Amino acid sequence: QKMPPSLPATINIREPRWDQSTFQGRAKHFFMVTDPRNLLLSGATLEEARRVVEDYRAGTIQPGLTEDQLWRAKYIYDSAFHPDTGEKMILVGRMSAQVPMNMTITGCMLTFYRTTPAVLFWQWVNQSFNAVVNYTNRSGDAPITPSQLGTAYVSATTGAVVTALGLKSLTKHLPALIGRYVPFAAVAAANCINIPLMRQRELKVGIPVTDVNGNRLGESTAAAQKAIFQVVVSRIGMAAPAMAIPPVIMNMLEKRAFLKRYPYLNAPLQVGLVGLCLVFATPLCCALFPQKSSMPVSSLEPEVQDQIRKKDPWLETVYFNKGL
Repeated sequence: QKMPPSLPATINIREPRWDQSTFQGRAKHFFMVTDPRNLLLSGATLEEARRVVEDYRAGTIQPGLTEDQLWRAKYIYDSAFHPDTGEKMILVGRMSAQVPMNMTITGCMLTFYRTTPAVLFWQWVNQSFNAVVNYTNRSGDAPITPSQLGTAYVSATTGAVVTALGLKSLTKHLPALIGRYVPFAAVAAANCINIPLMRQRELKVGIPVTDVNGNRLGESTAAAQKAIFQVVVSRIGMAAPAMAIPPVIMNMLEKRAFLKRYPYLNAPLQVGLVGLCLVFATPLCCALFPQKSSMPVSSLEPEVQDQIRKKDPWLETVYFNKGL
């Protein structure tokens, strides 16, 4: 039997398989990263993928390894291990958990929005989940202290709940359909609070910036601000279809005899519709901005610019992991 040709050692698996300068390439990449089936992979499969990737990066190629197998291992590795720290990420904080977790939480937020206790409970659940995701997918490798984490979590959750209750009271005398959009408005506002708070350390000390080859040049707070802004926009975009389309459909369905006869189908239908939206919205909104974002050296803080100029006077652009 003929042996497969040996795999070249020049494939750059530190970067995604598809061209990240195009939206289409980023979308293909994130459809792989957010695939919920990655959650079902065993610990042994994840460790094997890590071994394949780390061996290849070190120049050791396993006999018989094909390019497709290498890329598959890279995407399994990326789905479970943090790009900066290399640590295994918390299961519910991984991007592959976004669809099933958000599907359940958002579906329940849209179903149980009429009473204050329900609004309080589901906003708290949602912000708790968001806090885990924001911490798990933070940029950089600097640790955050438990007190910083606790303060950020309490502030973000309180902000989301106050926003939701405030909006709910404003919509009491408005049409029922408007009331259905309170959860989305609260989630959008909360994202603007939660993400910067959970990543406050980056805003204070900066995130690593590198040259095109990944050589670390320093830490920049300007890069952190850009990274967090892009993530906030992506997260609001991610939530928009799932929280804007199902309410219109459910509003129409609730006027029909079918849902009046079977009211217990309300929540499963809502969750299913949200899930359908999220399967597409999650990877497509992650793809709005490149994961390896960039900015001109001239836009960095003066002291970071000086630091970089000493190392490379002609460098014009730096790169950083924006987080997700």
